[in-house]
Amino acid sequence: MSEQDLPGPPGQSPPGPAPSGPGPGPAGAFAAWGVPGPDEADRAPVHSAGLRAALRRTTAAGALVARAAPGALAAYTVLALAAGALPVVTAWLTKLLLDGLGGGASSARMTGLGAGLAASGLLLGVVPQISRYLRTELDRRVALLAEDRLFTAVEGFTGLGRFENPRFLDRLRLAQSAGGGTPNQAVDGAVGITRATLTIGGFLGSLSVLSPWMTALVLAAAVPTLLSEVTMARRKARTLWDIGPVERRQMFYSELLSSVEAAKEIRLFGIGAFLRERMLTDRRTADAAKRSVDRREAGVQTGLGLLAALVSGGGLLWAVHSAHSGRLSAGDVVMFVAAVAGVQGALTTLAGEVARSHQALLMFDHYLAVTGAGPDLPVPARPVAVPPLTRGIELQDVWFRYSEDHPWVLRGATLHIRHGRALALVGLNGAGKSTLVKLLCRFYDPCRGAILWDGVDIRTVDVAELRRRIGAVFQDYMHYDMTAAENIALGDLTALRDRPRLRAAAERAGIHARLTGLPHGYDTLLSRRFFMEADKNNPETGVVLSGGQRQRLALARGLLRHDCDLMILDEPSAGLDAEAEHEIHTALRQHRGERTSLLISHRLGAIRDADLIAVLEDGRIVEQGSHPALVRSGGRYARLFALQASGYGPETADTSAGTAADAGPAA
Repeated sequence: MSEQDLPGPPGQSPPGPAPSGPGPGPAGAFAAWGVPGPDEADRAPVHSAGLRAALRRTTAAGALVARAAPGALAAYTVLALAAGALPVVTAWLTKLLLDGLGGGASSARMTGLGAGLAASGLLLGVVPQISRYLRTELDRRVALLAEDRLFTAVEGFTGLGRFENPRFLDRLRLAQSAGGGTPNQAVDGAVGITRATLTIGGFLGSLSVLSPWMTALVLAAAVPTLLSEVTMARRKARTLWDIGPVERRQMFYSELLSSVEAAKEIRLFGIGAFLRERMLTDRRTADAAKRSVDRREAGVQTGLGLLAALVSGGGLLWAVHSAHSGRLSAGDVVMFVAAVAGVQGALTTLAGEVARSHQALLMFDHYLAVTGAGPDLPVPARPVAVPPLTRGIELQDVWFRYSEDHPWVLRGATLHIRHGRALALVGLNGAGKSTLVKLLCRFYDPCRGAILWDGVDIRTVDVAELRRRIGAVFQDYMHYDMTAAENIALGDLTALRDRPRLRAAAERAGIHARLTGLPHGYDTLLSRRFFMEADKNNPETGVVLSGGQRQRLALARGLLRHDCDLMILDEPSAGLDAEAEHEIHTALRQHRGERTSLLISHRLGAIRDADLIAVLEDGRIVEQGSHPALVRSGGRYARLFALQASGYGPETADTSAGTAADAGPAA
């Protein structure tokens, strides 16, 4: 599936005449959102622009680490640089000590050299341990800050477009995994490069004293290593992006196979082996892509290792021959061997650090893309105050589709939800009812047309203030693995410690009696996922509610905003039995009172008492009126109502739509 095949943010256009053909939309999801495309990092050549991008990422990573743990970063850097100088110091002390032993140096000089060598060895043993602790502390602190910044940015996405786009979800998943570790890896790489450069510089200076041409040979042999490491790092980063959709499917199947929600159907239909094979197929595909990269890396590394061994072996033969002919001392030979090994080791480390830093920075780009994406919906520079709802809400010729490659969902919908009245929205599946609700909550903006709140375009107001005026119960409601009180209070956090408000909402939803009967009442955890095996049979450690009880809990959460201007009830009783449905709708009628309400239900008997019923078909409002008026008109609503009524008894099956209206389906 291509990026253009996925739901994305619609083109944002001012209200205007209905388009006669395809309307505006994004040229590409990432471009429309201001997020770099998935291939940007992989395409960046190694020139000034590529270097600027690398510098930008490195600066951002360093700033994040410095903000999270400035003291630990400073100490870690100092120790890392000291670790880079210690091998050179140790080699020189060893050379001087050996030459002193052969040249009759004084006892005091030899003692001093020995003490220096011992101190160097002591530091070599201690510094790595302290550095390891500081590195771990950096990981913890940076991960905490990075996670906070990432989800603060995600919280700022006021719409739903990004959450409904699989490509962006891939980027978000990579940002989650990259945010905590890659800043430290990038900084660690920068420190490692400096440390390796310090080591290389010291050893090269020592080696050049002994043999300039051998110095040049060692450096020349290191160039292919550096280039190959950077190339492999780019290939790894690209592979991780390419296999993202495959790994996401693999995780989907693994979650299905371990999910209690899917367990019944998997066992009843015997589809476990089918799902497992799909999971393993995707896993094999991802593994094959990674294996290909690993094989190429292993082949390159083997060749480079052989080259390094040849250079080192040839240099050793030269040093032995030179010592035998008297051109080098025993200390010079030791120094030469240490210098060659040190330069080669440091160059390999340098190449590895450059490669790891490069890969970390490419991955960190996903984090920067998400945290720097900015608002997904236009934010007014000077928001207009949201007026108290006194007249109502109007949809004026609203057109909407999820992207320019998708069909229109709404095609000039015009509707007036009058203040203090209940409007019911009716339509077949796919008619656009849920999309209309998303637009009312401003999860998306219309492609054309406008939605007015007491005459004010909702695109010009603060979206958070708008949503505080709206209460809703969605058909795809959430259940949170939290206490019963918290599950309700999430509808309005100001009521978190207001137990009377929580109880009132629970009573309206018909769930109060069940909650008071729990082991800890409203403070009972409604989940079994956070406990040890030994606690699994203890009901006091958590209770799992039935599906209907969870739905009532979600209803209580939606009803908690008792003073909201608009109440949206999207299939609030779907899945409940007839008695529970009747009870819920009776309570909702009492709760609605004079509130402005939007009701959506496929069970027409549940909305027949609405002040106005609107029929949505093919993206347009095709009928409006009261229940009796619509039934008498014999239009689409009347036919739908008669169809449902015919299932409640043979006497209604052969009647006209008008007779069906008198009989009516049970709530």
